[in-house]
Amino acid sequence: MQIHSLLRLIVVALLLAGSAAASDKTPAPDFGPNVKIFRPNMSTAEIKATLDSISNQQVDEFGMGRYAVLFMPGAYGGANAPLNFQVGYYEEIAGLGVSPRDVTITGTADVHNQCNSTGCYALRNFWRSLSNLTLHIDTTRKSGCDRAGNFWAVSQAAPLRRMQIDSGFFSLMDFCSGPSYASGGFIADSVVSGSVLNGSQQQFLVRNSTVGGWSNAVWNQVFAGVNGAPAQTFPSPRYTMLATNPASREKPFLYVDAKEHFNVFVPSAQTNSSGPTWTNGSTPGHSIPIEDFFLAKPTDSVQMINDALSRGLNVIFTPGIYAIDTTIKVNRPDTVVLGLGMATLTAVNGVTPMAVADVKGVGISGLIFDAGPVKSPALLQFGDPPDGNRVHDEAEAMDRGALQDVSLRIGRPQVGKVDAALIVNRSNTILDNVWAWRSDHGSGIGWTSNTANNGVIVNGDNVTATAFFVEHFQQYNVLWNGENGRTIMFQNELPYDPPNQAAYRRDGMLGWAAYKVADNVKTHEGWGLGSYCFFNVDSSIHNSRAFDVPVTPGVKLHSVLALSINAGTIDHVINDYGLATPPGVVPVDVVSYP
Repeated sequence: MQIHSLLRLIVVALLLAGSAAASDKTPAPDFGPNVKIFRPNMSTAEIKATLDSISNQQVDEFGMGRYAVLFMPGAYGGANAPLNFQVGYYEEIAGLGVSPRDVTITGTADVHNQCNSTGCYALRNFWRSLSNLTLHIDTTRKSGCDRAGNFWAVSQAAPLRRMQIDSGFFSLMDFCSGPSYASGGFIADSVVSGSVLNGSQQQFLVRNSTVGGWSNAVWNQVFAGVNGAPAQTFPSPRYTMLATNPASREKPFLYVDAKEHFNVFVPSAQTNSSGPTWTNGSTPGHSIPIEDFFLAKPTDSVQMINDALSRGLNVIFTPGIYAIDTTIKVNRPDTVVLGLGMATLTAVNGVTPMAVADVKGVGISGLIFDAGPVKSPALLQFGDPPDGNRVHDEAEAMDRGALQDVSLRIGRPQVGKVDAALIVNRSNTILDNVWAWRSDHGSGIGWTSNTANNGVIVNGDNVTATAFFVEHFQQYNVLWNGENGRTIMFQNELPYDPPNQAAYRRDGMLGWAAYKVADNVKTHEGWGLGSYCFFNVDSSIHNSRAFDVPVTPGVKLHSVLALSINAGTIDHVINDYGLATPPGVVPVDVVSYP
């Protein structure tokens, strides 16, 4: 009896200890139904079923679904049961560790070509992401050509951040079907231990990372602060390499501590940096507890969001589409505004959906801004309009505001109109993987339907843009008025749809430059810049110059190209320098200017 009683006491003690340990965990915040959180004690089959269910419905380029899939620290998949899954539109996959090494997935996270009657492409594989985890590539349960490796066949707005990718073959093209074109990818703060098959990626930026190798330059591949990057060889092959990245600030990310309490980590700004932030110790920065965030839902009013901001809270927009009928005002320094699952803010009745005051350190990340049918002055205004009196000191320059993984869309899923998609008034701002896009395809688009003069107007000084995508706007795609601006990898397509040359000209010039640096600017520099024309309504249209800059010693451009995709002509690459673009999709290169 004494032995049995002792055993019962031991069992009760173990149960109580287990209960205490379980109760020691912090309940997850209410992120809403479209945030899925996985734990390592879940079966691979259960996790895969959920991932497959999401990706199977996230196949519409302009669909309404938004999802974030978060992995608690631990190991997922394995040699006997690899976790192989697809990443669909508007789907964010992220680990919840302090380090990318805290979450390990053995398997693959794939994005494949989309096929139609003309072939199979990745040119429209937008709006998805993979971040903050380690991927041990295992293809043993895949079949056919797909077994070759992990395919991340994407174009714009599909970033890889804070990733460690090893133990297998990693490809940025899906070569299992052709012609496999892709263009506009982005990798940051990551380690890819093997060689990357770039393949058909026409333009690409890798920054602050380590790669085991890189294959195929195509039109323009740019590396800034990347260990293992190809040497500078533009234009043959077209590799552009900067040993360090002049200015960066990594995107804030969710993580949990040992008690599964949620926090947001905000990395510090860096200057003249190279390599990932986390491989030789913790990423520099600071944590903010989840209690300091307002978790916005699509059903919340803008008044509720503004009230939370006025109380000093930060904001996380949970996955969904938000109708913004009053401007969201961010007035406090160092406020963090973070979108989960490509949360989307849509302008209603011509408002500017978000405006940031002229304060230091504000971060806007992971959001899509959509124009509405009533014209808005802007979709995002970052900083108050300049009045000529504001002076930014050195301390503010070390606490830079930043936009990371931000998309701004005019046209589709609804008709949209705006004067300028993004206006950057704040000095010392970092634009990191920003895509301003006047839609070029789908219903409800056209020269007089989805109207937008400018993509991005930069009025602030010391603004740095890395992975800068601005496309299809009807006047200057980029108008840069501030001093000491820097751009590292710029991708542009001019508008497809001018009805004729008379509708697309100014002041005796044919067309509008893709990238205009104001005539009074004294200092500006850019690396790895490209502009293309595809005037498919009237292929006789000419554009006088792709890049228009003042002729002064302080304005310098490196590794620049222009080309015609067999419809229309760009007469000069920079000002009146550089030959006209020939037919046949042949780049015209300028190594440096002046």
